[in-house]
Amino acid sequence: MAYDSASLDAPFAALAAFDWGQDAAPLEAIDDAVNATHGDANGRSDLEKRLVTILEAGPKRAAKEYACRKLSMIGTATAVPALATLLYDAESSHMARFALERIAAPEATAALRTALGMLAGGPRVGIMDSLAARGDEESLATIAGLLAADELTAVAAAKALGAFRSPAAADALAAAAPAAVGQVAAAIADARFECAEELLRQNKRTEAAAIYAAIAAATAGKPESRLIELAATRGLVACADALAAT
Repeated sequence: MAYDSASLDAPFAALAAFDWGQDAAPLEAIDDAVNATHGDANGRSDLEKRLVTILEAGPKRAAKEYACRKLSMIGTATAVPALATLLYDAESSHMARFALERIAAPEATAALRTALGMLAGGPRVGIMDSLAARGDEESLATIAGLLAADELTAVAAAKALGAFRSPAAADALAAAAPAAVGQVAAAIADARFECAEELLRQNKRTEAAAIYAAIAAATAGKPESRLIELAATRGLVACADALAAT
């Protein structure tokens, strides 16, 4: 069936006024159109522009979240400016980030990267997670710099770097490890293990072993770090076993 834009006028009018507790049945036509326009660039473009218009009009939170969910499925660079604006609204930041994380356009990455330097607290933690999920190496140095921030932020930064699972992330974590204490130190250790595991998975045994060896050396003889030392030792054994199997 050909895409019929006019038939969606009423459903989108309902979306513009939609709020929690209201009948969501009128929105089903939009759901169906999103599914039906798979492979239809013109239809998807029309839907995207309509959803962006909804966001720009400043609707209720329920309508914003609905539009963000749909844009996470069909959004392109066209949707980025409207979504980027919502990143700075505590009420809508999470859903806007959810959508931007899934939009393949480089503009989406740039919007998240900009927000990283301007937000704080929970929204900034979420932005770090999204940039790590996108593997944005350009943001890695900024995230690494947050390892010296408050505990909540530093722990989140360590987790994000672990999600990168890259040599650059491993290097940043190693540089921060000596000064880290408490929960931050534990998060950094966990993240370094993630990087080492990925390197081992890629058969980069020398690089993985170097991380495990550094962790083992730093925790040797420290009762409070005994479990970490044991995990690092097991990693070294895994590297040796992998080498022996080749």
